[in-house]
Amino acid sequence: MTRPLHPAAASAQPFQVADLRPTERLFEDPEGQDRLEKVVSRYPEKRAALLPMLGYAQERNGWISDENMAEIAGALELTPAYVRSVATFYTMYNRHPVGRHLIQVCTCISCHLNEGQEVFEQFLSETGTRAGEISEDGRYTVIEAECLGACGFATAVQVNDRYFENVTPDKVPAILDELD
Repeated sequence: MTRPLHPAAASAQPFQVADLRPTERLFEDPEGQDRLEKVVSRYPEKRAALLPMLGYAQERNGWISDENMAEIAGALELTPAYVRSVATFYTMYNRHPVGRHLIQVCTCISCHLNEGQEVFEQFLSETGTRAGEISEDGRYTVIEAECLGACGFATAVQVNDRYFENVTPDKVPAILDELD
C-alpha cells in the first residue's frame, strides 16, 4: 500500500511505487499541472525542480521515458540533453520499464558479508527472473543495489518504497508473500 502525497511534496521519493498511473503526458491532467506548479514555486529557479519532477515521472509511470524527459525539459525551460544527463547520472531513476515490484538487494561489503549475494540469488529464483528482467507476470524486477544505507542491518533490501533489514535467504518467500 502506498501513501498518497500532497501535490506540493517535492516527490522526495524517487523510486518505484506499486500503484502506477502510466500516462504519456505528465502535465496534461490537473494532478500533473498542480504538482508542477507547486514544486516549481518552492525554488528560486525552475531548473531546481528537475529532481522532484523526475521523481514524479517515475512515481507515476514506474520509469522515466524519453518523452517524459522531453516534457519535463519543456516545462522547466531546460534542454532535453540536460534532463537526460541528470536522469542517467542517478541510479535511483529507472530508465526502462520495471516490474510492479522493483526489488533492490544490497550486495556491498556489509551485506555481502551477511549473505547479500545469496539473498539476491534467492529473490531471482523465487521470482523466476534474471537480474534486471521483468517476471513473466509483470510483478517483479530484481536488481543489485550498490548501497541501501543500512550497513548495520545487513542484508538490506528495498522493494518499491519499503525497506527490509536483516534479510536472509530463508526470509525471501515471506517478503514476497507480503507484496500483494
